[in-house]
Amino acid sequence: MPLLARYDVAAAARSWLKESLAAREPSMWRYRELMPLFDGESPVSLGEGWTPLIHARRLGAALGLGQLFIKDESLNPTNSFKARGLSAAVTRAHHLGAKTLSIPTAGNAGNAMAAYAASAGITAKVFMPRDVKTPFIRECELYGADVTLVDGLITDAGKMAAELNAQHGWYDVSTLKEPYRIEGKKTMGYELAEQFNWTLPDWIIYPTGGGTGMVGMWKAFEEMSALGWIDPKKRPHMVTVQAANCAPIVRAYEEGTERARPWDGATTIADGLRVPRAIGDFLVLRAVRESDGAAVSVADADMVPGMKDLGRFEGVSAAPEGGAALHALRVLQQQGRITANDTVVIFNTGGALKYLDVLG
Repeated sequence: MPLLARYDVAAAARSWLKESLAAREPSMWRYRELMPLFDGESPVSLGEGWTPLIHARRLGAALGLGQLFIKDESLNPTNSFKARGLSAAVTRAHHLGAKTLSIPTAGNAGNAMAAYAASAGITAKVFMPRDVKTPFIRECELYGADVTLVDGLITDAGKMAAELNAQHGWYDVSTLKEPYRIEGKKTMGYELAEQFNWTLPDWIIYPTGGGTGMVGMWKAFEEMSALGWIDPKKRPHMVTVQAANCAPIVRAYEEGTERARPWDGATTIADGLRVPRAIGDFLVLRAVRESDGAAVSVADADMVPGMKDLGRFEGVSAAPEGGAALHALRVLQQQGRITANDTVVIFNTGGALKYLDVLG
């Protein structure tokens, strides 16, 4: 096909897309043709996605950044970005006829799975570390889930869940044990492109535990490039942010390895970052390196001021993970990697309400 014709097709596709999306529901399922949903099927949805992209003018002025934005995922159902992945996963499980779903979780993913399973009328089995914050446990129970508390970390919860899955034939919706959670998470990338009028920011700063959000967005950018909706040469620098006391992916990035060694003694106030080994670590590392991005670890003591700054400057209810992303931005500014003319998006992946105890 001649080069001009290719460009004409891409332009026509973008024109159709804008007209079509303008009339669609404000949820992640506005991109349903690109998601695991077949003709005649309806999603299991609680209104997830299409979260605000906030131009953080006051905070940006304090940091010397005129184009600083916050993608506020705390406004999803169950108060976190996990709603996206679990909506997609439960939708597919429902249409495949699953009767019981199982998930190991540090908190937010369990809440989301329990809520969407309840909406679909499917039994939910949730496995959590015993020391998880009480609000996470109670919210799962609110949605009727069967909660099992496990000694250790999310990896230990995962081992118990896997054993019982094998015994009982439960449908496993844990990270990267099924392909659909990433399909929900990738909608964050589509939304950013649409909210920026089909361009992308220079930097995306993303808190990383299991890593499906980072992997999903990078997949979205690949898809949009192939469709001709974005310029493939202008993808963002992807920044993975982890807790200093649980940073296996940051360590692997610094060591130049393709896989991350498990982290011993993982402790952090950010439950979503307390993942000693991510199954998709190599995919996260690939996205960071291919984008000429960065990997930053943040101490717990620096997360709380970040939470407070997001609140007092912009009115955003931020979990410690969001506070970590803000501090990582400051680190990259100090290193000279992010400059005053850059467009930067930091992700607040969850709300503060389940973490009020850390703000004292």
